[in-house]
Amino acid sequence: MIVSFEQLVFWVCIILMAYVYIGYPLLVYLVSIVMPKPVIKGDREPTVTILITAYNEQSAIREKLANTLRIEYPKEKIEILVASDGSTDGTDDIVREFAGQGVKLLRVEGRVGKTATQNAAVEQATGEIILFSDATTAYQPDVFRKVLPYFADRSVGCVAGRLIYLDEGDTNVGKGAQSYWGYETFIKIAESRACSLIGASGCLYAVRKAAYDPLYPEACSDFLICTSVFRKGLRSVFAPEAVCSEVTNRDAGHEMKMRIRVISQTYTDLWRNRDMLNPFKSGFFAVELISHKLLRYAVPFILLAAYISSIFLAAERSIIYTMAFALQTAFYTAALMGMAIERLGRRSGILAMPLYFVLANLASLIAFYKFLRGEKYARWEPIRDTARNPQTNA
Repeated sequence: MIVSFEQLVFWVCIILMAYVYIGYPLLVYLVSIVMPKPVIKGDREPTVTILITAYNEQSAIREKLANTLRIEYPKEKIEILVASDGSTDGTDDIVREFAGQGVKLLRVEGRVGKTATQNAAVEQATGEIILFSDATTAYQPDVFRKVLPYFADRSVGCVAGRLIYLDEGDTNVGKGAQSYWGYETFIKIAESRACSLIGASGCLYAVRKAAYDPLYPEACSDFLICTSVFRKGLRSVFAPEAVCSEVTNRDAGHEMKMRIRVISQTYTDLWRNRDMLNPFKSGFFAVELISHKLLRYAVPFILLAAYISSIFLAAERSIIYTMAFALQTAFYTAALMGMAIERLGRRSGILAMPLYFVLANLASLIAFYKFLRGEKYARWEPIRDTARNPQTNA
C-alpha cells in the first residue's frame, strides 16, 4: 500500500496531537509513579519576604495588603515589600498608609517592567525565602504553612502554589480557562513528582533567595524561574494544597492579549535557553520542556497542516478523510459560533471549550509571529474587568 504525501502529513499531525494532549500527560504520570522523586518536608520557620509587584493597582492594592496581613506566621519573620514599577496612580500612596504595619515600598523609576522590578526588589529583600505575588491575588491565611515545609528538602529551590480560577459571571471564556487550568494542574502534579516543574503560576511561587539570579527584563519570570533554578541543580515542586484564587478574564479579547504576551515571552525564554532542550544535558527536564511547551506551542501549525491535508484527501472521496474534514470544520465552526455568542454577552454552553481551544492556539500563532519580529514585552499592562472583585482579579 502506497501512502501519499497528504496521508503522511495527516497521520503525523494526528500522532503529534495525540502525544501533546494525551501521550505526554500519560508519560509524565507514569514516570511520576514508576520513578518518583519525593520531597522530604519538615517544620520550618525561615524569614520570608512577600514580594508584591505592582503597576497602577490603586483599585486592588489596599485589599491585597489587608489580605497579606492576615497571613498566619510570626510577624517578626515576615517582610512585606511592594515593588512599584513607576506607578502613576495612587498605588504608592496607599502602600505608604500601611507603613505602620510593617509594609515597605520600593519604587522603581523608569517603567522598567515586571521582571526588572522584581530583580531590584529581590536585591532589597531580607527574607531567606522570597514569595512572589500579584497585586490582585487572594491568599489563604495558612499559605506559609503549606509552602514552607517543602524547603526543608535541600534539593528544592522553588515551590509553586495552585491557582484556582473563579468565574463569578459563568462566562464562556471563564469556563474554558477553568477547564484548561484543571488539565494543567494534573500535569503539574505529575511533573513535580517525576522531575521538576517547568513553570510556576506567577501569583504564588516561592524561591530561595540564594537560588535567585536576576532575569533579563523581557523574561516571563514565572516560567523562566524554574529553568534558572534547575541550572543550579535544584528542583521546582508543586504544592497543590497551597491555594490562591483569581477571577478569570471574561472577555475573549483580554484573554487573547494576555496569552499572546505570555507565549511570546516564553518563546524568547525557550530560544535563549535552548541548550536546556537537550536531554543529554538536562535529562527528563528537557522532555518536559519539549513536550509541554515547544510542541504545545506548535499545535496551531499542526492543526493547520492536518486541516489542509484533509481537504485534499477528502477530495479523493475517501469516507475516513471526508469525515475527518467534516469534524474539523464542525469544530472550528463551533468555535466561531461560541465567539459570536460571547460577543452578544450570552452563555455558549458546550461551545466554551472549542472557543477557548481555538483562542489559545490562535494566540500561539500570533505570539510566534511577534517573536520572529523580535518584539519584546519587558513592560506589562494589567488587564482588568471593571466588574471584577478587586481582591481576587488577575
